Amino acid sequence: MTAENEPSDAELLELMKAGNEEGLSALYRRRSRAVHRFALQMCGSQALADDVTQEVFMALIREENNYDPAKGTLHAFLLGVARNHVLRRLRRERFYVSMEEDAAEHKADGEGPLDDFSRGETIESVRSAILTLPERYREVVVLCDLQELSYQEAAAALGCAVGTVRSRLHRARALLIGKLRPSTQDETTEVKSARCFA
Repeated sequence: MTAENEPSDAELLELMKAGNEEGLSALYRRRSRAVHRFALQMCGSQALADDVTQEVFMALIREENNYDPAKGTLHAFLLGVARNHVLRRLRRERFYVSMEEDAAEHKADGEGPLDDFSRGETIESVRSAILTLPERYREVVVLCDLQELSYQEAAAALGCAVGTVRSRLHRARALLIGKLRPSTQDETTEVKSARCFA
C-alpha cells in the first residue's frame, strides 16, 4: 500500500471511535514511536517512557472526543497528552534515570571504536544537558529540535502561543550552549593567574 492510499490520522481515529480495532492498531503503529521517543527524551527513563506511551493511547481510547482538529494535528495532540503524563509522573516520582541503556542503540556500525566513543560521549553530553533544563525549556527543545515539530504544532501540544514556543526555544538553546561549552571564565582565570606568576 502506498502512502497515497493510507488513511489519515483523522480517518484512523474515526475508525477507532466506530469500534474498529484495526484503526486503533494502525494509529498506534504510526504514532507510538514518536510518543515514546518524546517521553524518553523528556524523562530519560525507558520504563517511564513505555508506561507513558501506553497511558497516552489508553487516554485516547477513553477520551476519544477530547481531540479537536481545529486546535492542531492528532500528532501534536498525542504529544501534548504525553507531556502531561510525563510531567505528572516526574512530579510524583521525582526521579531521572540515566539514558545509558539507550546509548547502545544509537551506535553507528562500521566505524572505529574511537569514533564510537567520541560520538557516544557527545550524544550523552547533549542528552544530559537537555535533561537538566527546566521543564518549560526541555519540552520545547524535545518537541522542536528532536521531534522536529513546527512552532505551531509545538504550541498546540503545549497549549500556549507560538511566540511563547519561540522565546522558550531561544532561551533553551542559549542554556544548552552554556552547558555544553567549556567554561571560558575558568580559562580566563587561569590565564590571569599565569600572568601574575610570570
